[in-house]
Amino acid sequence: MTVRVRFAPSPTGRIHIGNARPALLNYLFALQRQGRFVLRFDDTDLERSREEFARSIEVDLAWLGVRPDLTLRQSQRLALYDAAAEKLKAAGRLYPCYESPEELDRRRKRQLARGAPPVYDRSALALSEAERHALAAEGRRPHWRFKLASKIVAWDDLVRGKCHIDCASLSDPVLVRGDGTYLYTLTSAVDDIALEISHVIRGEDHVTNTAVQIQIFEALGGAAPVFAHHNLLTTASGEGLSKRSGHLSLTELRESGCEALAVAALAVLTGSSDAVRPVASLSELAGLFDLAHISRNAARFDAADLRALSARTLHAMEFSAVAARLREIGIDGAAAPAFWTAVRGNLPVLADAKIWWQVVAGTLTPVIEDAGFIAQAKTLLPPGPWDTATWKSWTEALKTITGRKGKTLYHPLRLALTGHESGPELAQLLPLIGPAKTAARLSGFSA
Repeated sequence: MTVRVRFAPSPTGRIHIGNARPALLNYLFALQRQGRFVLRFDDTDLERSREEFARSIEVDLAWLGVRPDLTLRQSQRLALYDAAAEKLKAAGRLYPCYESPEELDRRRKRQLARGAPPVYDRSALALSEAERHALAAEGRRPHWRFKLASKIVAWDDLVRGKCHIDCASLSDPVLVRGDGTYLYTLTSAVDDIALEISHVIRGEDHVTNTAVQIQIFEALGGAAPVFAHHNLLTTASGEGLSKRSGHLSLTELRESGCEALAVAALAVLTGSSDAVRPVASLSELAGLFDLAHISRNAARFDAADLRALSARTLHAMEFSAVAARLREIGIDGAAAPAFWTAVRGNLPVLADAKIWWQVVAGTLTPVIEDAGFIAQAKTLLPPGPWDTATWKSWTEALKTITGRKGKTLYHPLRLALTGHESGPELAQLLPLIGPAKTAARLSGFSA
């Protein structure tokens, strides 16, 4: 069986780290099994769906390294849903209802007051043809409900194990709104059949939907996919994430300098028995995760953990992995590989490399803390060419002559050569700064 999975966001806002979780789980699942990954925009909500959000979702997924084999939009597939709706109507499984939202709300409140579950009572099925015509004459446009079979629907869930839902406890779901537009519950099932989706990996908030959709699959003559319902990401305090609030959106995380691979690792491995750790590629991450290891408890996402993991991910990156990004911020040339090796361990975000490129390749005004000592240090500069051993030989000579050690020896030199209180190892930076700039800075000149 060819594995086909899908990520089906609604383009009604920017996706956040919680949305990245199912996107990545599906993509990595396909990667593990040489399968296909479909990006499907569930955009039948015409009022709230926006092209700008669809574009931003594609950009965010590309940043994560998630590249679909196929991208499509439900708004361009309406003929499929029309045909499915007509098939369900002909089978007596899709029936018109004329209650207004206010009437339904009053009915639910009466049921709750009696201690009864707020399940739709199917009163619309008792309407005669004449009564339907009379309601239509009043200007009422029906919404259409799917008639559920009163049975228990069971499935083996790849995360939760054996699951079952008693559909007798559920309201017949609305599949078609009064304005004729379709709800997710129908369009998702129709597309999953048409695209031959083999596995549906999504959040546990869809568990009840699964029983309904399995019945729709059966009514349409399609085979139900294998389901996996994972736990949801929350904030560190346990709050839910929302596209509308923009909280922890991928756009925000990208613009703040977070490493995409760190976001991916934390989104996938948080809330599972697999330890969160830096990864060098999505292929490596695919080899680490297992749906069966995902916990049933909520997965708490801490932005502080992400910052730490992002830095660790960056520090482990080879020059070849960042060369293109460094060129984009003006870091290029023969010295760039050695420069990256020198500075990467001190960078919280890659953009900060520009600070240290200015130190080694640009000009700066030195900070002279102890003019006498700095002048003496200049006289002891070793001849070129310099390498990573030069710093030690130079400072050992200074230590012998001046008797200084520790901070009193190194700190004035760091200020004079870099203008910063702390930073990468000077043994690595000194050969990159070079003899001419070093001598000029020790003389107090901008260089």
